[in-house]
Amino acid sequence: MDDTALSELLVPEEVVQTLCSVSNSSTLEKSLELLVEASRTAEGRAELASKRVLPTVVELIQSLGYPFGRQFLLWSFRVLRNLCAGEIANQDLFIQGRRIGAIVNVLSNIRKCLDTDYGIIRTGLQVLANVSLAGEEHQGCIWNEIFPQECLALAKVRRREVCDPLCMIIYACLDGNPELVAEYCSGSGLPIMREIVRTTAEVGFGEDWFKLLISRICLEQPYFPPLFSELTLVGAANSANSEVTGILFSSEQAFLLRMVSEILNERLEEIIVPNDFALCVFEIFKKASGIVNSGIRTNSGLPTGSTAIDVLGYSLTILRDICAQKSQKDSNEEAIDAVDLLLSFGFIELLLCLLRDLEPPAIIKRTVQRGENNEVGTSTSSSKPCPYKGFRRDIVAVIGNCTFGRKHVQDIIRGRNGILLLLQQCVTDEENPFLREWGIWSVRNLLEGNSENQQAVAELELQGGVDTPEIARLGLRVEVDPNSRRARLVNIS
Repeated sequence: MDDTALSELLVPEEVVQTLCSVSNSSTLEKSLELLVEASRTAEGRAELASKRVLPTVVELIQSLGYPFGRQFLLWSFRVLRNLCAGEIANQDLFIQGRRIGAIVNVLSNIRKCLDTDYGIIRTGLQVLANVSLAGEEHQGCIWNEIFPQECLALAKVRRREVCDPLCMIIYACLDGNPELVAEYCSGSGLPIMREIVRTTAEVGFGEDWFKLLISRICLEQPYFPPLFSELTLVGAANSANSEVTGILFSSEQAFLLRMVSEILNERLEEIIVPNDFALCVFEIFKKASGIVNSGIRTNSGLPTGSTAIDVLGYSLTILRDICAQKSQKDSNEEAIDAVDLLLSFGFIELLLCLLRDLEPPAIIKRTVQRGENNEVGTSTSSSKPCPYKGFRRDIVAVIGNCTFGRKHVQDIIRGRNGILLLLQQCVTDEENPFLREWGIWSVRNLLEGNSENQQAVAELELQGGVDTPEIARLGLRVEVDPNSRRARLVNIS
C-alpha cells in the first residue's frame, strides 16, 4: 500500500513514526510485519513491552477504517495478539484506559458489515482470550465489556473461527469463579450457550475450548438441566420421528448429549458428576425410550441422524459411564451414590424391561426361525428391533457396570428374574458389536461375591456344567467350582 493510500486511512503521523522507529523500518507495512515476527518470542514481547508499543498499536487499530484498512487491521491485531500472549506487562497495559472497549467496538463494527472479515474477528477475540488468561482482574474487565450483548451477538455467528476463541474467553472468565458460573447459567448466559451449541452443532469446532466449557457447566457444575431445557426452545418442531412417536427433542439437544457423552467417557477418572445430572439424564432416557415401542430402527450406530434415537442412545451411554464411576461414598459417607439414586426411580427395572422386549440376537433368532424351541427370550411376534446398532450392547453394559461390586443390585436382578436374561446376552451379534464381551462382564459381576446368585445358577443343574437348552444354544456353559462356589462362563461352541 503506497503512502497516498495510507494517508487516506487517516492514520496519525506520530503512530506511523513510532512503529517505524521501534521496528527500524521505513513503512508501516514493513513495520507491522517485523513486529508480528518479533512478538512471537517471550524475549521479543518483553522488549516491546519495555518500549510500550501496545498503546500505539491499539491507537492504530482505532484509526484504521474497515474495509479499506483490512490488511493493516489484520496485521495490527496479530501484533496485539502476540504481545498479550503471556506477557503480563502488555496484558496490564491492555486493560488500562479504555483499550478493551475500543477493541470490542472495532470488532463489533466489523461484525456488522456485510463484507465481514472473520479472520480479523478471530484474531481480535484471540487478543481478548490471551489477556483473560492473566488473572481475575483482567477477566473482570473483559467480562464487563462483552457480557452479555456482545457475547450473544458473537455466539450467533455461525463460524468456527469465531466460536472457538469466544468459548476460550468465556471459559477463562468462568474458570475458578463458581459465583460467576451460577450467575451465567441462571440468567443471560443461557441464551449465549444455546447459540454456542447451535453454532457448534452446525459448523463443528477446531479447538477444545467448547468441550471444556460444556464440561465445566454440565458435568463439573450442576447446570446441565437448565441448558438442556434452553435448547428445547431451539427448533423444537425439528425433531425426527416426532410424528410417529410423539417424542419431541431438538437436534441441538441430541448434539449436546453427544458432546457430554464424549467428554464424560474421556474424563471418566477425573469427573464425578452431580446426582441431579444423573437423574436428569435418566428422565431424558425414559422419555426417549418410548421410541423402542414404535419399532423404528436405523442401520447404523450412533450418531444415526435420527434426533430421537440419538437422544436415546447418547443418554444411555452417559448412564453407562455414570454407573462405571467410583462411588462418592468412598470419600463422603453422607453422599448418595448416583446408582442408588437411579435405583430408587426404577432404573434396573426399566433396563430389564427394555432388554426383554427386544427381539433375540440374530444368532438366536435364526435358530428360532429354523423351528427350534422358542423358549429363549420373548416371542418374536411381540419383540421390538434395536433402534440402532449397539442398543442391546449398551443396555447390557449399563447393567454390568451397575452390578460391579454392588450386591444389592445383583439381588434386584435375581429378584426380577434377570439372571437367565443376562446369560442370553453372552453371544456374538452382528447388530451389537462386543455384545458377548459386555454380556460376560455383566454375568461375572452378577455372580461375583453373591452366593445367592451363584446358587441360582447352580440350581439350573446341580454341580458341574449348566447344560440347559437356553444356555447351550448360546454356545456357553456355566461352571460352578465345588470348592469356592464361584461361577464362570465357559465357551463350548
